[in-house]
Amino acid sequence: MLTQEKPIRRVLMTADAVGGVWTYALDLCSALDKSGITVCLALMGAHASKKQLEEAAKIPNLVIHQSDYKLEWMHEPWADVELAAGWLLKLESTFKPDIIHLNGYVHASIAWSAPVVVVAHSCVLSWWQAVKHEPAPNEWTAYKNAVQRGLRAANAVVSISQSYSNEIQRIYGPLNNLRVIYNGRDSHLLRSAEKKMKAFAMGRIWDEAKNLPMLAELTNRHNIPIVIAGNNNHPDTGTSISIPNVTLAGILSPAEVSEHLPESYIYIMPAKYEPFGLSVLEAALSGCLLLLADIPTFRELWSDAALFFNPNDPLELDQLLDYVILHPVECGQMIERSSKRSKNLSLENMANSYVSLYKSLIREEQFAISS
Repeated sequence: MLTQEKPIRRVLMTADAVGGVWTYALDLCSALDKSGITVCLALMGAHASKKQLEEAAKIPNLVIHQSDYKLEWMHEPWADVELAAGWLLKLESTFKPDIIHLNGYVHASIAWSAPVVVVAHSCVLSWWQAVKHEPAPNEWTAYKNAVQRGLRAANAVVSISQSYSNEIQRIYGPLNNLRVIYNGRDSHLLRSAEKKMKAFAMGRIWDEAKNLPMLAELTNRHNIPIVIAGNNNHPDTGTSISIPNVTLAGILSPAEVSEHLPESYIYIMPAKYEPFGLSVLEAALSGCLLLLADIPTFRELWSDAALFFNPNDPLELDQLLDYVILHPVECGQMIERSSKRSKNLSLENMANSYVSLYKSLIREEQFAISS
């Protein structure tokens, strides 16, 4: 007997307001809203800012619940992780979602009623290996075990790039429930403008992985203005990080970023670790020339559509800045290639992939019940 397919009406999603996961979650919530899906967004780590809540308020069928529970990668998080588990299960009981969509790992192993999708955005162990060039110390063993339990408990695990999928398998595998869904952005959110010969970069300035202080070491022989947007205050120590020879723009809203990117000819990303690089996609959509660290993720996504440099060698980046000035035609062709590639990394494609995944998990659940 054929069972009528259950529609996807509600998704319970976790997120934090600290970094790129917020942008990813809000974009996906907006796209799901257009498909008639209501999302309950459970925030942990810290409350969203006023600007972030104003962004979220533009999505009609989005309900936000906030908390201060520590995220699993924070210092001594486990008491909070357990309290958050109870809070999340209460939200599920009240909201009655069809799908649980976790933008973290460890809570996949709690007693959910609905099918669980875990999205792997990054992790401490892969960060440590990429940035420190050594395995994470033993103090992260409890974290590794909790993440591994979550990954194995999930009905499906999504990695945001193949490069990061390989890392997940290396550290936590073998996993047979892992697939790749690339991130996407709505190109309509970004405007076009007349380009100026300036370079833009953005990210958490205090994060070693972003490697933004490297830009202070440039000779920059052509005096190209360099602007960096992002938080330069370390969240643990409160120490303010300064970078000579560049302009620090502070924390910018998406609207403010969309003013800087379209007028910047160059976008620089010197990261030593980046499982996807959402800001690089935004830059490509804005028609910027991409100057990227030579790491596996960026090679996977941008290959012949960017100029690459060793993130440990400022001289290589200086040489690329010289190349930009001396080879405008070749750089223009590269911008065309990155712009074309960015159109495939659309929010629509990303959302459709998630909805298709949700539906397949619902079908599996229905089949299991009927059997």
